[in-house]
Amino acid sequence: METLNSKLAFCYHQSVLKRTKHSGENVVRIEAAALEALADRIAGPMAPAFQRAVDLMHACKGRVVVTGMGKSGLIARKIAATLSSTGTPALYLHPVEAQHGDLGMVVRGDVVLALSASGETEEILVLLATIKRLGVPLISVTGDEICMTQAAKGGRKAAQAKAKPERTARSTLAQAADVALDCSIDKEACSLGLAPTASTTTMLALGDALAVALSEKRGFREEDFANLHPGGKLGKKLARVQALMHAGDALPRVSPKTKMLDVIYEMSRKKLGVTAVVEGEKLVGIISDGDLRRLLEKRGKDVMDLNAGEAMTRTPKTIGAQEFAATALAMMEDRKITSLMVVDGKGKLEGIVHLHDLWGTELV
Repeated sequence: METLNSKLAFCYHQSVLKRTKHSGENVVRIEAAALEALADRIAGPMAPAFQRAVDLMHACKGRVVVTGMGKSGLIARKIAATLSSTGTPALYLHPVEAQHGDLGMVVRGDVVLALSASGETEEILVLLATIKRLGVPLISVTGDEICMTQAAKGGRKAAQAKAKPERTARSTLAQAADVALDCSIDKEACSLGLAPTASTTTMLALGDALAVALSEKRGFREEDFANLHPGGKLGKKLARVQALMHAGDALPRVSPKTKMLDVIYEMSRKKLGVTAVVEGEKLVGIISDGDLRRLLEKRGKDVMDLNAGEAMTRTPKTIGAQEFAATALAMMEDRKITSLMVVDGKGKLEGIVHLHDLWGTELV
């Protein structure tokens, strides 16, 4: 009997594991299908509405105010954060807090992006009167099948065969919006069909699509991203040489006629193990600790009779101030050196960047 019970328990355990494995796979497949359907709509029947939404946010003189309740609210927070980090000023407005004073965050010149799976979220609908009174453009993201295509129901060929999208009754939020975006899904990935899963995934993806389209329309560049992420790892990796270099009084420099004793003193005082040799403001050479050691091995104490112009390396490695820190690191590694002179297009010395300066960027 014990053996039979053990076998039954084992079989039950294996069955549960199998169902769990397939359940996880099904969730991902259902959400992937929902995303593919969304992509088909953006490329097809929803393309004009998507472009109008991008144009509205691009023309916004204020901020994009993103709002949503519950799970949609969590997605709204992330969309607001993504917009802000890619060059579009945005904030998240909690619809309940808005009813108790925070609605003052919304002013003329803003654009409101409202998320609601049903399009009937009471806490958001209460805000419509104020939004309309302010004349603020409203973009809705709802689960309405506003432009459901056959592709979402079963194939691209069928979608091409039927050019006109099917239209169903719109929700209150979608009807009130200046631009209504369709975030509808065939079904949730939850086995009960209740927990927001596929619906929140598509909302998040649509928000990302809007943010990226906006950043491209604005001409958002890597350096802009770095400026908005000074404390993050990505921002550090995108740091410019100008932000890391030693300049002004911290920059070791001597003239070609400087005696070797004074050269050594300048190198020791600035503590970078190197000094630039300049004529006026133009870089003409460099002297490093390694150069001094090699000269001592070759000439002994007679080195002290030399001046900087006689001891310097005449072809120092240089870099521009606007180059990335990653570029500076690559040059140092390639040439097996620890510092680069920073010059402008005419050879004027602007600074020096040392390998130690790159440690804080997490590149080293």
